[in-house]
Amino acid sequence: MLPRHQDPIVAVATAPGRGAVGIVRASGRNLAPLVEAVCRQALKPRHATYLAFADADGQPIDQGLAIHFPAPHSYTGEDVLELQAHGGPVVLQLLLARCLEAGRAIGLRLAEPGEFTERAFLNDKMDLAQAEAVSDLIEASTEAAARSASRSLSGAFSQQVEALRQQIVELRMLVEATLDFPEEEIDFLEKADARGRLARIAAAVEQVLDRAHQGALLREGITVVLAGQPNVGKSSLLNALAGAELAIVTPIPGTTRDKVSETIQLEGVPLHVVDTAGLREHTHDEVERIGIARSWSEIEGADAVIFLHDLTRQHEAGYREADERIAQRLGLQGGAWAAHPRVLHVFNKADAADAAVPGLKLSARTGAGLQALRQALLERAGWHASPEGVFIARTRHLRALQRTREHLQQAQAQADGPDPALDLLAEELRLAHNALGEITGAFSADDLLGEIFSRFCIGK
Repeated sequence: MLPRHQDPIVAVATAPGRGAVGIVRASGRNLAPLVEAVCRQALKPRHATYLAFADADGQPIDQGLAIHFPAPHSYTGEDVLELQAHGGPVVLQLLLARCLEAGRAIGLRLAEPGEFTERAFLNDKMDLAQAEAVSDLIEASTEAAARSASRSLSGAFSQQVEALRQQIVELRMLVEATLDFPEEEIDFLEKADARGRLARIAAAVEQVLDRAHQGALLREGITVVLAGQPNVGKSSLLNALAGAELAIVTPIPGTTRDKVSETIQLEGVPLHVVDTAGLREHTHDEVERIGIARSWSEIEGADAVIFLHDLTRQHEAGYREADERIAQRLGLQGGAWAAHPRVLHVFNKADAADAAVPGLKLSARTGAGLQALRQALLERAGWHASPEGVFIARTRHLRALQRTREHLQQAQAQADGPDPALDLLAEELRLAHNALGEITGAFSADDLLGEIFSRFCIGK
């Protein structure tokens, strides 16, 4: 542990602002002096006691509930004191200041972001994936994301990762024991079914990676940018998807000058839809030029782009030429309707015109075709699971699982080669084992922990 982990800490544990109840939380090795100073009486472990919180002169700051959780039976694994007062910001700051004053003798200090949960991890109250799930549960933007984060917090993700690690450990033990008897290497691969074990582990990693990818979609969502020429119906489509009048819609080209964003849910997956200024090459309006430049910036960073076409203008040569220029800048090789993994072609105003086109047809005005577009967006994002059973995951989890898969593939190549090298096989298994360990914190660097917990809110 770093020296700062020995200090007792305190913070307001509820969100800023006014509320019915606010909580000040302290954690440390011995909080008895703090309990005595603020509560003026001993507290029965894990029982709520209604009392007055006293200032230095013994005068009440507020009245509320005090709960003492002696170590190790607490959230952090240390002594924890929770003071539940009225949720006014002034009252909570007075109570926090009193705690710091009363705890000066024991070195009490303000907690850093995420430090309570970091201590829970360091004291083996939860692993790293569970600790991250605490933050994910707080930040969940959909019901499905919240339920998935709750499953990760309960240990569902960690249990699957740990099961994989145990399988790799068992195979590593067999391989490394055999290294002492080189004349038996070939027999070992057959008798111990090393190749079969490797194949089963690799298949299990693929399944966990797929579920983790689904969980990452629930956590992060996907960013979809609506792109196309002026007056093709981008703002109308945004309003139709959101079910509200978010963007101004007029027949005047260039009405949308800057991006308009909205987050909606598709089967529990957050979809961040961005409406942008209509794309055209020549405009005398400086504000519109800036808006078009921002449109291209949004397009470059999008997970998916809806290239919106106007069915009523397909017969116009100038309109088709403008679509071709947009397609070239989007990197569509083969023309304005060419297929691309990041671009989805959508033809709007199907209620006013009909034509054979290689893409989705819809009417943003009537809503016809919107459900097909929603399903196409989920497919484009890679979503194919029900939210039930999916655990929340982060980008670093996906990368760790991908590295695990790569090392297992290298191990399989060694085992399947004409002259198997068990020392190289053992090394690839070790690297796969370490990559999995990064997910739960069984194998992690201090700088990684600092990066993770610094993103938490203060008081958690």
